[in-house]
Formats: sequence, structure tokens, C-alpha cells
Amino acid sequence: MTKNVGGIDRGLRIAAGLVLLSLVFVGPQTPWGWIGLVPLFTGFIGWCPAYLPFGIKTCKTS
Repeated sequence: MTKNVGGIDRGLRIAAGLVLLSLVFVGPQTPWGWIGLVPLFTGFIGWCPAYLPFGIKTCKTS
């Protein structure tokens, strides 16, 4: 599994994931906030399966 998510992309994914996940516990307390686990997980591991079919890489390393 080659990393395909770069530094800025990873930071944005982690931030967006935390914001979405917080919706489960504060604010509207909607279960839709659990969708935040997806960007959070892909941000932490540095690999996004949705990038594969399109050949997208936002990281500098191969």
C-alpha cells in the first residue's frame, strides 16, 4: 500500500474528520457525524482508496 495522500491533504482530512465526528457528541448530535471516521482514518494512514482509480497522488514520495 503506497501512500497517496500528502501533508496538507492529510491535515485537512484529519481536521474535517474531527469536525464531523464531533457532530455525534455536541451540537445537533446526529449519527451522520460517524462519516467523519473515513477522512480521519485516511488522513492518519496516508492512503485513500478513492484516489486509486483516478491515479491521484497528493504526496511528493512515490
